Formats: sequence, structure tokens, C-alpha cells
Amino acid sequence: MLARRFHRFFQQDYAIGILLFISAALAMLSANTFFAEYYDLLLSTPMRITIGALDIHKPFLLWINDGLMAIFFLLIGLEVKQEVLEGELSSPAQIILPGIGAIGGMLVPALFYVAFNYTDPVAIKGWAIPAATDIAFAVGILALLGKRVPASLMIFLLALAIIDDLGAIIIIAIFYTEDLSLTSMGIASVLLAVLAFFNYRGVTRIGPYMVVGTLLWICVLKSGVHATLAGVLLAFTIPLKVVDRQGRSPLKALQHNLHSPVNYIILPIFAFANAGLELNAEQVRSLLTPIPLGIVTGLFLGKQIGVFSFCWLAVKSGLAKLPTNSNWIQMYGLSILCGIGFTMSLFISSLAFENVSTSYLVSDRIGVLTGSILSAVFGFAILYHAGRKRV
Repeated sequence: MLARRFHRFFQQDYAIGILLFISAALAMLSANTFFAEYYDLLLSTPMRITIGALDIHKPFLLWINDGLMAIFFLLIGLEVKQEVLEGELSSPAQIILPGIGAIGGMLVPALFYVAFNYTDPVAIKGWAIPAATDIAFAVGILALLGKRVPASLMIFLLALAIIDDLGAIIIIAIFYTEDLSLTSMGIASVLLAVLAFFNYRGVTRIGPYMVVGTLLWICVLKSGVHATLAGVLLAFTIPLKVVDRQGRSPLKALQHNLHSPVNYIILPIFAFANAGLELNAEQVRSLLTPIPLGIVTGLFLGKQIGVFSFCWLAVKSGLAKLPTNSNWIQMYGLSILCGIGFTMSLFISSLAFENVSTSYLVSDRIGVLTGSILSAVFGFAILYHAGRKRV
């Protein structure tokens, strides 16, 4: 009976949102009790892989952020490719409104952050932190509303979040890249060409892609470009249109196989490793400092202003139409919900302040958590109120 209930729970769209919340709560609990010492010790535990001249030496936290999150980005890449080729982003009519909303949702939050931090050359590196939307959390909260929101709003949110994720990938590739190793980049280019050749020849077995993809991850890691981008590059080479002997698309099969491990293992582990924040009076007061203020206002105000205003202009100008059976109040509530940054915001902040004082990492975490919580609560409340007539 208990196993059946767990099975039903994990089949619900809101399950991942609840798991992420629990993981974040456990991280906060660990960081603010006598477990804090063991929590820090776990994340700082060094792990090393050495094969001949190859040496990868990182603390456990970075194995999570560079390694496990590469698998997360692999899943994102698979979803983006499928949606672009045959899904919600496959035609101009489908992509216009979420595309315009995503642009506003990345641009305006970044401007809010810059307005508070433009005088600090270190803090300004975090300008992209409030530009990202956590698709898992946002979809999970929208799923909790059930029939109070039309299905078209869920489709709109998924399309917007996918475009948002694609924007985050481009931002990471361009703005959060360290000194480049031409040798590693050269080898990575050759491996990418091999993957493209597999695709051209119609190779449907996933094994060869995974072997070459792992080597690609190592080369990208050593090149100075962030290692998670290897997951996206690998995803774009997995075939969608051809099928194997069982009649399955390799891309859809891999996407199906990764969905549960990523959502129910990798993302909760990431949340637990990155959301631990020691709360005290000093941390609460730090909310009024530029970095947290930039993040909170960017996520909570910038997102809703950017997404809603850009969508409003697109509809009023005749470029696009509102999602079917939805109204402007629901669109406004959804725009607020897009301010849940959490996973992607924490990830980008770890890149922005990776090699600077830990005080920056502490202040950005409290900003991300506060802005995401405000967006979740207010977005849910407005959508709940707006959808009462539908029930």
C-alpha cells in the first residue's frame, strides 16, 4: 500500500517541486544545527580521478555542479531539440509569445540586478543570476493548481522555460568561461565531429554516444568552458527522426530514461548541496545589501515586469494571441511564477562567484531563496484566486 502511494506521488507533476523544497529545507536545517560541521565536511571532501596524465581533482560540491549537472543539461538539450523539431517550438506561431516573454524575463531582471551592483566589479559578475527560471519548481506549483489553470498555460510555461534555459546555456557559454585551453578545445571539436558523424550515419545505439560524450565532457572541463555545456552539445547530436530495431527514437528513449534520475535524484542532490545557508541576524540584515537586493528585485519584480509587459505588447500589437481560455490576470500570476529561479539561479551564482570570497556566495544564496519564495507564494495566490471560476 505504501509503495503504491509513493508510486502515485512520483507520477504527479508537482512531485519534483515538493522534493526540491524538501531538499532545500534539509540543507537549511543541516547548515543551522550541529550537523553544519558535517554538512561542510561532506561538500568539501576532495575526490580525485587520475588516469595517466589525466588528473581531475575537485571537492564533492564541484563534482555535483560540474558532473551531475552536465546530465541535467543533457536532458534540457534533449527537450530543446525535440521541441524545436516537432514540439511546441516547431512553428513561428507557437514560439512567438513564449519567446518574447522569455526575452523580457531575462532582460529586465538583469537590468534590476545591474542597477544595484554596477559600481562593484566583482558583484556585477552575477548579473545573470535572476535571469533564469526553475522549470521544475514552476511547473510543480502550476500542477498543484490543477483545473484552476487552463492546459494552455502549462504549455506556455513549458515553452517559455525551455527558451529561458536555452538563453541560460548561451549566457554560461559566453560570459562564464575561464581561460581557454586550445588543445582541449581542439580535441573536444574532434569528438563533437565524431558525434555528428554518428548522427549522420544513423547510429541508433546510445552506448557509442555516451562513451564519446563522456570524453567530450572531460575535454570541455579541461578547456575552460563550463563542463555542463558538454551535455547540451551531446544532446544535439542524438538522433530524433531515425528509429532503432524496436521502433524507438534514440532521443526520446534517452529522454525517458533520464527523466526520473534527473528529477528525483540529481536535482534534489543539487538543491541539498547548494541551498545550505546559515541563517543569523547578520544574514537577514545582508538582504539590504546590493547583491541580495539585486537578485530579489530581479526575480520577484524584474521577472513579472519583463514577462508580462513583453507578452502584453506582443498581444496588443497583434504579433501573438493569449493562450487558449486564459486571461490577463492568469498571465500576470504566471509571470510572477517565472521568478522562481532556484536551481538555475543557484547554478549561475556558483559560476559567477566561484573564485571570489565566500561572502558573495552567502549573500547571493539568501537573495535567490528569498526572491524564489516570494515569487512562488504570490504567483500561486494570484493564479489560485484567478482560477476559482474554473473549478
